[in-house]
Amino acid sequence: MAKEKFYMTTAIAYTSGKPHIGNTYEIVLADSIARFKRQQGYDVFFQTGTDEHGQKIELKAEEAGITPKEYVDNVSTEIKRIWDLMNTSYDKFIRTTDDYHEKQVQKIFKKLYDQGDIYKGHYEGMYCTPCESFFTESQLVDGKCPDCGRPCTPAKEEAYFFKMSKYAPRLIKYINEHPKFIQPVSRKNEMMNNFLLPGLQDLCVSRTSFSWGIPVDFDPKHVTYVWLDALTNYITGIGYDCDGNSSELFNKNWPADLHLIGKDIIRFHTIYWPIFLMALDLPLPKQVFGHPWLLQGDGKMSKSKGNVIYADDLVDFFGVDAVRYFVLHEMPFENDGVITWELMVERLNSDLANTLGNLVNRTISMSNKYFNGVVTKTGVEEDVDADLKAVVTGTKAKVAAKMEDLRVADSITEIFNLFKRCNKYIDETMPWALAKDEAKKDRLAEVLYNLVESITIGASLLESFMPETTEKILAQLNGEKRSYEELDQFGLYPSGNKVTDKPEILFQRLDLKEILEKVEAMKAAQAKTEVPEEPVIDIDAKEEITFDDFGKMQFQVGEIIACEEVKKSRKLLCSQVKIGSQVKQIVSGIKGHYTAEEMVGKKVMVLVNLKPAKLAGVLSEGMLLCAEDADGNLSLMVPEKKMPAGAEIC
Repeated sequence: MAKEKFYMTTAIAYTSGKPHIGNTYEIVLADSIARFKRQQGYDVFFQTGTDEHGQKIELKAEEAGITPKEYVDNVSTEIKRIWDLMNTSYDKFIRTTDDYHEKQVQKIFKKLYDQGDIYKGHYEGMYCTPCESFFTESQLVDGKCPDCGRPCTPAKEEAYFFKMSKYAPRLIKYINEHPKFIQPVSRKNEMMNNFLLPGLQDLCVSRTSFSWGIPVDFDPKHVTYVWLDALTNYITGIGYDCDGNSSELFNKNWPADLHLIGKDIIRFHTIYWPIFLMALDLPLPKQVFGHPWLLQGDGKMSKSKGNVIYADDLVDFFGVDAVRYFVLHEMPFENDGVITWELMVERLNSDLANTLGNLVNRTISMSNKYFNGVVTKTGVEEDVDADLKAVVTGTKAKVAAKMEDLRVADSITEIFNLFKRCNKYIDETMPWALAKDEAKKDRLAEVLYNLVESITIGASLLESFMPETTEKILAQLNGEKRSYEELDQFGLYPSGNKVTDKPEILFQRLDLKEILEKVEAMKAAQAKTEVPEEPVIDIDAKEEITFDDFGKMQFQVGEIIACEEVKKSRKLLCSQVKIGSQVKQIVSGIKGHYTAEEMVGKKVMVLVNLKPAKLAGVLSEGMLLCAEDADGNLSLMVPEKKMPAGAEIC
């Protein structure tokens, strides 16, 4: 009998830079689901990859002095390295610069255009470069991007548009009829109330203001809007062909059973993507799960805050499975989780070293001490055994129910409840006391058998979340991983089997102070090798001007030949500025940043033809140009090279 298929994807990682642990969480979460589904007997196809086009990448490549393709090649390689480091079992890693993907995107664009779903027009609105998204003024939150909170800038250009409103009623009906399509429910309510029910705007699906994208083949000055490009990876990666010659892999696996994505891109996956699929006459994915964020202790991770934590750094300190355990166990189903170095140490010491590691070590050590490592089932039972067995055999169903609802953290908790029950069983049965009485030797053997059997089942359940740890535990027990069907059966460990005579410490307890000192040393070393990221400031955009407007302004280099404080003013300095053969008097509010003495001799940039005005009763005949940072600090704009007073600035 053929296995039931299960096709799942992550969002493809944007190649703007190295992913931090918050980005890496998603691939580990997806991997745990994929592994568990395989354990249940599903025929799983698990796809991930990288999203490699867009204006942001074009700008990043320009800053780095390399081509966009070179830039994304480097970043995609780094992303794949980290996914592999975290022991993730994906079946396909797609890149949106892959030739087959680009060809299909062009075909899809042409098909949608030919059937009237895409039309040509002009776009005028607010554009967020990091999100590659346009918004109307009404969609902005406090004048900023509703998705990332960054400033948006006015943009106007020729573009192709997709008729979203044509399919909106059909999508609303679908969502209402499929209550599990968008999970958690709070994400569904957000999409319905904030976007679908108020009415969808037509979506811009091409750009002309940059070139790093998939060209629209029938209008090459346009490149495909990044979301139409990126979202289609879920079908192109498994062999979709717009001409009707799709692969067996596509015909077998589509529709996707699960799209696993971050909550920040839920709109694109539950509104735009389903509508694109409707237009292509393809079934919709069965479920889209928008997981929460993993935050640093002081908020969302960002390089500018200096609070970014990377997966490979964590692995160096704690090991792969400890990091997997933490990000999976500490993330609530719906609310954001928090990661700090302190929490990592606490969890490793309490859950991994103590609850799990110590349990395995004690059990093996006692088996060696009392029976030379031989584990024997004697049948000498007591009432306390029944409760242990009930907990152990009942864990499979509890884990399966939690995983069905994608409550991965709760699933791990159930497995660790099994291990905690084993520790309690040791306290209840007191093997060390039984060992003192020869008449109770068979009872002692039964107790140790029950522990080995319970740990074997628990370790087998743990495999989806901590695969290397499962392998180590079973190797020390000289046992085999149980099949899914056997995980609720007690007593399958072969009586007479022998555990290892040298138990390995699974997780070494760590000293928090030592770890924090090493973290600070690591950060200091990285700071020496990294080029510090210059802070940037976004300001509210002013009304656009024409070149003729600009041409009316006269900028020249001026030399300050005299300067004095303006009496009765705390902010103003009055400078005599030589511009060519003229001397102009200019009053500036820079007294808190420069002294009158500092000003003399400086070459500065001057707006010469500003209409004269009186400031604090003193005539000012121009303006000195300054830059201002986020803290209000001013810096005079000065020529980079030696220039004569009067040189034109153009």
